[in-house]
Amino acid sequence: MSPRPLIATDRAALMLQLVPYLVGKGEVSLDEAAAEFDVTPAQMRAMVEKLTVIGLPGDRGYWQMANDLFDIDWDLLDDQDLIVITNAVGLERAPKLTAREVAALLAGLQLSRSIPGVGDTELYAGLLSKLARGASATPAEVILAPEPVDAVRDLVADALRRHVAVSFTYKAPDAAPTTRTVDPVKVHIASGQWYLQGWCHLREAMRTFHLDRVSDLELTGIPSTHSEEPAPAWFDTDAGEVVARVRFPEGAAPLLGDYIDRAVLETAAGTTVATMRVADELSLRRLAARRSGIVEVLEPPAARRAVAEWAEAGLAQYR
Repeated sequence: MSPRPLIATDRAALMLQLVPYLVGKGEVSLDEAAAEFDVTPAQMRAMVEKLTVIGLPGDRGYWQMANDLFDIDWDLLDDQDLIVITNAVGLERAPKLTAREVAALLAGLQLSRSIPGVGDTELYAGLLSKLARGASATPAEVILAPEPVDAVRDLVADALRRHVAVSFTYKAPDAAPTTRTVDPVKVHIASGQWYLQGWCHLREAMRTFHLDRVSDLELTGIPSTHSEEPAPAWFDTDAGEVVARVRFPEGAAPLLGDYIDRAVLETAAGTTVATMRVADELSLRRLAARRSGIVEVLEPPAARRAVAEWAEAGLAQYR
């Protein structure tokens, strides 16, 4: 069956594929290239000849320099029906990223390390290597987390690979230290703070732990049976150890949305008090920031201090 006639859209699509094909081949016969693209040798010759008027635009939008155009070895084409591209308009050069672009990509890769099965894969290491080679300048070292956080993430990744629990000492605000055994789910960042989420054997529920309060973290030989469970949301009824109470005008309840969907509400004389479990008392700063002047954090004391410090820091910016 002879090749079908080419329409304009066919030619455009073939030309886009032809250049990388020829660059990859280095040297190829007219007949072989024609068979590869299912065209006649005459059609292939015409396509190759048209390459010599295609290239990079000049500063004013039209072709200016000979080196900006594709070129071929005309003698080989005319005498031996061989196709060789002599000027590939820089297609053989690897694209270069700026140091800023590399830093942004490295930041994303660093965050992805908290996802089980991602940061410890060969794909992750390969991407880092390619980024280093592709930068037009040496990127500044990107540090998204302090060294203790990186150590925790590495150990949690190891625990997930081995399907075992971790143990550590946890010191919550205004409470005595406790020893926890946890089936880890993930380590992640929220509002500038790092957290470990997992199934706590002591509480027999999913919990969220502030990494600044975690110490003496180590692997155990206890099989992990809850690492596949979803991590709790910040204001879920089972989100964490902290029981918080906030007060606001009754009419403002619709403005708080997800913050009070799972809370226990008590309303009297037009004022509502919401009681809920939160992942961390510092997360209440977001609630206060979004509804400043409406919401008052009552408990726990550490949360009141955190909100007050946040407000004072904001005021200091205007002094």
